[in-house]
Amino acid sequence: MLDNNLKRDLSSRQIQMIALGGTIGVGLFMGAASTIKWAGPSVILSYMIAGLIVFLVMRALGEMIYVYPDTGSYVKFAADYIHPFWGFMTASHSIFNWVIVGISEVVAVGSYFNYWWPELPTWIPGVLVILIVFAANIVSVKWFGEFEFWFSITKVITILLMIVAGAGILIFGIWHPNSDSGISNLWSHGGFFPNGLKGFLFSLSIVFGSFIGVELIGITAGESKDPRKNIRKAINGVAWRIIIFYIGSIFIIVTVYPWDELSNMGSPFVATFAKVGITFAASIINFVVITAALSGSNSGVFSASRMMYTLSKQQQINKRFSKISTQGVPNYSIIFIVTGLIIGLIINIILKSIGEGAANIFVYIYSASILPGIFPWFTILISHLKFRKLEKDRISTFKMPFYPFANYICLFALTFVIICMFINKETRISIIIGIIYFVIMSIYGWRKLAHTKTQSKN
Repeated sequence: MLDNNLKRDLSSRQIQMIALGGTIGVGLFMGAASTIKWAGPSVILSYMIAGLIVFLVMRALGEMIYVYPDTGSYVKFAADYIHPFWGFMTASHSIFNWVIVGISEVVAVGSYFNYWWPELPTWIPGVLVILIVFAANIVSVKWFGEFEFWFSITKVITILLMIVAGAGILIFGIWHPNSDSGISNLWSHGGFFPNGLKGFLFSLSIVFGSFIGVELIGITAGESKDPRKNIRKAINGVAWRIIIFYIGSIFIIVTVYPWDELSNMGSPFVATFAKVGITFAASIINFVVITAALSGSNSGVFSASRMMYTLSKQQQINKRFSKISTQGVPNYSIIFIVTGLIIGLIINIILKSIGEGAANIFVYIYSASILPGIFPWFTILISHLKFRKLEKDRISTFKMPFYPFANYICLFALTFVIICMFINKETRISIIIGIIYFVIMSIYGWRKLAHTKTQSKN
């Protein structure tokens, strides 16, 4: 079952940082303000619950990868342990998610550059990003890993500095009774649940969305030098990464500032740095968000191209997409995905020229990536249930804790989040578009599988 066509050129250092980058995205830097607005201080609990569910999903994936470290692993697991149709659906949803995320990052970079150069056309930085990520992916997987390593380093250092600075404010604030910073901010401005249970539940959808991409560890498994060792280390490390970088940073933010004041301050990260007296905090965060956008685009091209490679190997799309270059990368798949980014950038330019209202359509398209983004988590959990029953002789020591109860709890939690998103009018459109995509790909998938079966019989 081991696939040796793609080069195994990702080192342990790169795998660890790719795993780290997968759990620290623009969703944290840009989405924190929205989640705090909905949930207030209880957003900490939202991140704890979502973090626990994500960790359990990754342990289910990790157990299967440890036995079969294939590229595109969770797609292959869905095909092998559920049905080939679900393998196709998992891959197609991942491709849709990563392409949309990649397009949104490419488009967003233009507005980030406008912070320093207001007159610069937004499409210029977008083209630059596309060229960078194309080069990083097409040259070799090692180049991709190196770019992602440094992108992740930047994000990690920024968050750690903010946590240290915020902790300093809280410690020294003990000696300043008139300071508005302190643990009491968790309950003194409307309580821990200032917007009630409704606000807390609605925040969960945004929080879960910020974790999308952590499953990238599964795709890199087939291209690491020592997959079993690296994957075990990377997946076990997801827990402390969530505790430090998500729960830690959000805890600092809502204790350094009253939650109801943050909505008027822009980025909570900028506000926290400014509290320490770093006047150029906005420029720091702007730079970090640019690197996070580059990271998102870079990961998007890598992930989507590997999904296309997997589908091609399974004869569910054109066989050309499984061809490997002399550098050991699926070059046709990479070119196809990058072409999608270019088309997305062009569409955004056209929409902006039509008017601001039309440009909002793109926001809806981006939000539609949330459902396809968490779709693989469902198939991972279901695949794992079947895996345990069918592979009893190959079960390793790297087991998912609390099986099978953890699987069912996670499936219930993810379903509940989707229901909450549908109830919430601000996120309802994303679920509707996601469902439409699901129906379209279901029809295509069944027809393609039926055609493949007919051809194999003949």
